[in-house]
Amino acid sequence: MPLTALDPTTALIVIDLQRGIADQKLLHPIGEIVDRTRELLDVFRAKNLPVVLVNVTGRAPGRTEQGPRGNLSFSEGWADLLPQLDQQPSDIVITKRSWGAFATTDLERQLKALGVTQVVVTGVATSVGVEATARQAYEQGFHVTLALDAMTDLREEAHEYSIRSVFPRLGETGSTQEIIALLESSLGRKSATL
Repeated sequence: MPLTALDPTTALIVIDLQRGIADQKLLHPIGEIVDRTRELLDVFRAKNLPVVLVNVTGRAPGRTEQGPRGNLSFSEGWADLLPQLDQQPSDIVITKRSWGAFATTDLERQLKALGVTQVVVTGVATSVGVEATARQAYEQGFHVTLALDAMTDLREEAHEYSIRSVFPRLGETGSTQEIIALLESSLGRKSATL
């Protein structure tokens, strides 16, 4: 479904733009993803809309056929949010230990307490943290929008599958500029009256 609307209280959720993940070999250059996310951050903050910065420090405890077993250990600073995000005191910071930002945190409660009804999701990895967060947001009753040019993955086939087959079933998709234009047109009147 193409991008049609943003609710008056829409939050931006930025997934796993942190030092340890940014150092990995990603499909799209991390600098471009961070720049587009920063554009969204600037507009959301200027309109006093909630911003959620998410990092990951572990994994769910279940057994898997792929991936490391046992406790994971990360180098010093691995989970540090990228400084380009310019973390602000008003930002909600969520540390997760699973793929999605809702499953093992109080993010749903925090957003609903602020009256949030819609989320825009960006970050890394498209098929893991971004998709899991979008699925969980949808299941919790939030309208979901995905900024397709502000996300990337380790694998092209996974990235493309999420974009083409999963995201249209969870919400609306659009580019950073389309989301910003919609924020400016539909929510511009709201910020003028605050």
